[in-house]
Amino acid sequence: MSKDALKKEYGASEIQVLEGLEPVRKRPGMYIGSTDARGLHHLVYEVVDNSVDEAMAGFCDLITVTLNKDGSATITDNGRGIPVEMHPKMGKSSLEVALTVLHAGGKFGGDGYKVSGGLHGVGVSVVNALSKKLLAVVKREGKVHEMTFSRGDAQTELLITGDTKEMGTTITFWPDEEIFETVVLEYDTLKSRLRELAFLNKGVRITLTDERDGRSNDYCFEGGIVSFVEYLNKNKHTLHRDPIYFQSKKGSATVEIAMQYSDSYNENVLTFANNIPTHEGGTHLMGFKSGLTRVMNDYAKRFNIIKETDANFSGEDIREGLTAIISVKLTDPQFEGQTKTKLGNSEIRPLVDGALAQELKAFLEENPAIAKEILSKCLTAKRARDAARKARELTRRKSALESAALPGKLSDCSEKDAEKCEIFIVEGDSAGGSAKQGRDRRFQAILPLRGKILNVEKTRQERALANTEIRAMATAFGAGIGEEFDVEKLRYNRIICMTDADVDGSHIRILILTFFYRYMRELIESGHVYIAQPPLYKVSKNKKEQYLYSDDALEEYMSEQGKEGVNIQRYKGLGEMNADQLWDTTMDPDNRTLLQVTLDNAIEAEEIFTILMGDAVEPRREFIEQNAKLVVNLDV
Repeated sequence: MSKDALKKEYGASEIQVLEGLEPVRKRPGMYIGSTDARGLHHLVYEVVDNSVDEAMAGFCDLITVTLNKDGSATITDNGRGIPVEMHPKMGKSSLEVALTVLHAGGKFGGDGYKVSGGLHGVGVSVVNALSKKLLAVVKREGKVHEMTFSRGDAQTELLITGDTKEMGTTITFWPDEEIFETVVLEYDTLKSRLRELAFLNKGVRITLTDERDGRSNDYCFEGGIVSFVEYLNKNKHTLHRDPIYFQSKKGSATVEIAMQYSDSYNENVLTFANNIPTHEGGTHLMGFKSGLTRVMNDYAKRFNIIKETDANFSGEDIREGLTAIISVKLTDPQFEGQTKTKLGNSEIRPLVDGALAQELKAFLEENPAIAKEILSKCLTAKRARDAARKARELTRRKSALESAALPGKLSDCSEKDAEKCEIFIVEGDSAGGSAKQGRDRRFQAILPLRGKILNVEKTRQERALANTEIRAMATAFGAGIGEEFDVEKLRYNRIICMTDADVDGSHIRILILTFFYRYMRELIESGHVYIAQPPLYKVSKNKKEQYLYSDDALEEYMSEQGKEGVNIQRYKGLGEMNADQLWDTTMDPDNRTLLQVTLDNAIEAEEIFTILMGDAVEPRREFIEQNAKLVVNLDV
């Protein structure tokens, strides 16, 4: 190709310049993560985060979120109100600048906010860009100011519509159907995050109201993260009544820690930076772990709980049964990691470590009875550690070539590329036999389980890892287990729970999911776990057969076909299907329905697994009573 031709092919005119908020509408995923339900709900969080920033700055103590009947959402706070005066550089009102210019706001330099949250500071301008309509109402300096926008562009001038003695900002937005896969905001999804924000900002009241069905919640926690820990442990037997709490400041950075031990075998340590969940941890978590391990070992040696010649407690021993919240607030958070949820500020680690060491040491010395009980639990965990390590060794995959190390009952697939492979976890030899005969041997593996696996929620790690069925799963998957789990070594891209559609099948499924959640949580977080949907019925009329997957589908079929001449077969177990039927309905990628198991809210998941699979009976009874009306397909 000649130079002249190249210039015509690719010149200055080919370079696309996106102005204003055009880049947001062109590539929304870059700004809110996705255009599915998760991205949709992030619009609400972005507006709420602006209100929370006002609260952290000391100017706001009430935030209300309302889901309106017309599909819009309204967020109101009683802060200072977004500035409305003319912007000196932009030649338009500061409100219009905040809503139409990326990275414009009080959190970028200057003295607007010392500490702020939000998704990388893009805030309300992105919400505006992705809304078919947005109405901003600002109460400030004795006046009510209003301005309307559509898909990022101003539709009206800044109007003064009244007088007021109040202050604050109200944003109402209608998500754009051109952008999002769904524009229906889910109450329960928002509820969890708003409750979390109320815990993290003590004294701030956050309300959520759904005008569509009348539901509402009102959150305000004067105890802050202490209340948060109490909430997380409400269904557990705690070793000490009140959570341990302390706060420390250095310069503009603040660290708050609340922690409490229970008699459970799992740790639940949640970390936040400027109210943002840091799922991948970071420097604040590292400082917490190092300080905690050092202080506990020093105390144990000093009071002869472990002898000088004995090995120290490991961090794993010390964190068994621990629930903790670590919340840091700092001026310039640096986020790292694959999903930008790992705190990278190096100065935070020594701040958290030092504060924890000083405060926890004083607490243990002032409360020797509590200290003795906690360290006694650590000692029991320490004694079990070697047995657990030996059990883990049995589950570790040595090499892809070591097929002899795989469990004998595994019917593996021939494909070696994990991305193309899937494994079905089935119950019993009967279902396993049908699945083995019906599968596509190239990419589908079958692992039958005999009976119900151990409930790991009630079991210490070494016993869980010694369980035959658990070891079979862990070995087959090939990615290790517990702290040694490495998702990169996974032998199958999809792990599919295929259990009967009865009570026993549901119980086995939740036992498996509990095991995944506690010991292979990244399987769920990275989207590898699925639930198969076998049919409930086979109906036939005039020699024409059809499979139905729900009672609603059966009812619809009967209303269309009539009852006369209809033969209905109710499947209670996968073993009742022959191999061809199981393939056609449940295993064939072209015809089947799979439900992907997701972990949108770790706090809700923690609560559910504790209630359903933990020791406390009363919370489980209450849960069953509250949700009994939702149960379908109950076999008794």
